Amino acid sequence: MYEGAVQDLIDELGRLPGIGPKSAQRIAFHILQVDPADARRLTAAITKVKDTVRFCARCWNVSEQEECRICRDPRRDASVLCVVGEPRDVVAIERTREYRGRYHVLGGAISPIDGIGPDDLHVEELIGRLDGEPVSEIILALNPNIEGEATSSYLSRLLSPLGIRVTRLASGLPVGGDLDYADEVTLGRAFSGRRDVD
Repeated sequence: MYEGAVQDLIDELGRLPGIGPKSAQRIAFHILQVDPADARRLTAAITKVKDTVRFCARCWNVSEQEECRICRDPRRDASVLCVVGEPRDVVAIERTREYRGRYHVLGGAISPIDGIGPDDLHVEELIGRLDGEPVSEIILALNPNIEGEATSSYLSRLLSPLGIRVTRLASGLPVGGDLDYADEVTLGRAFSGRRDVD
């Protein structure tokens, strides 16, 4: 235990996902040792992101405007909608340069153990988009883990009666992995080899 501000910083850093007590302590001491100008830039970047970044009104991706750059881009294929769990998954897919459609970010995945059900995700907004947009295919690009599989199953049962083609990414992604950790080649092959959901 440290005194005052140092312990407060360690405690706040420890609340971040994936940061344990030892990592929080290392980061806190790194911040203490950096030049004050570097610390102020970090503070300014955190403040700016909280003040200016919001979620896209159409797809729920991060954006500094009402709609994200992908939704505003008229060159994107509006007939194909890729459903992902988190905004970082959009970045992972965009790195492949294999996909030219639009996205819908659910904001997570169904996880009963964590108390997250379909009502906690942007599923209703997804269904609403199907009325106003010319979507002919929905690609389910959720993480290949238990939560992603449960969410994909739920969405395929919900969407199949609507007469829209529902596909999912092909194998090639490791089960239990996250999309943002997959390399571009693996994710690109998984995209081009997607298949219909049965």
